[in-house]
Amino acid sequence: MTTYSLPELSYGFNALEPVIDQKTMEIHYGKHHQTYVNNLNAALEGQKELQEKTLSELLVNLEAVPESIRTAIRNNGGGHLNHTLFWEVIAPSSGESHAPSGKLLEAINQAFGSFNQWKQEFSAAAAKRFGSGWAWLAVDANGQLKVTSTPNQDNPIMDGDRGILGLDVWEHAYYLNYQNRRPEYITNFFTIINWAVVAEKYEEALK
Repeated sequence: MTTYSLPELSYGFNALEPVIDQKTMEIHYGKHHQTYVNNLNAALEGQKELQEKTLSELLVNLEAVPESIRTAIRNNGGGHLNHTLFWEVIAPSSGESHAPSGKLLEAINQAFGSFNQWKQEFSAAAAKRFGSGWAWLAVDANGQLKVTSTPNQDNPIMDGDRGILGLDVWEHAYYLNYQNRRPEYITNFFTIINWAVVAEKYEEALK
């Protein structure tokens, strides 16, 4: 039986300032993400068969989830999966070059022409996502990199892709500090990406 819980952060709530302020981190992690976890566990209560599946398995095959809890699993399961990745792929800025290297950089250059071109495409996906949602760097079924975006708490896995970097563009992720200036939040996000972790996610997605 699986009971979900918040993942431990590898940094303090104030460690991502000034890109993400402490208050936003406290609310985003301790309130919003915690609510997704609580609601996910509540939806799965008494569902022994579903509790034996991984979260990814549930989201890939939502049609197999009883209709009465399908929306709850989609929204809250997706919310938990998305945020767990989000906390992993960001880290305090080290002041070093904010760019990937090695195989991941080669793959980005091949797929998008250059790292800067990728940044433009990713920024556009994040800025143009209407309402609430996410922008993603994902690996498709053929092992190719792509930029995509999803509404609400949907995850690329629902479309057969594997998200290796996600940017939360729900207002709760940035509004205290940026208000309506989503593009500024997107630009600053590039300085706190943990490319070492993203590279690990890329390698895992290719297996």
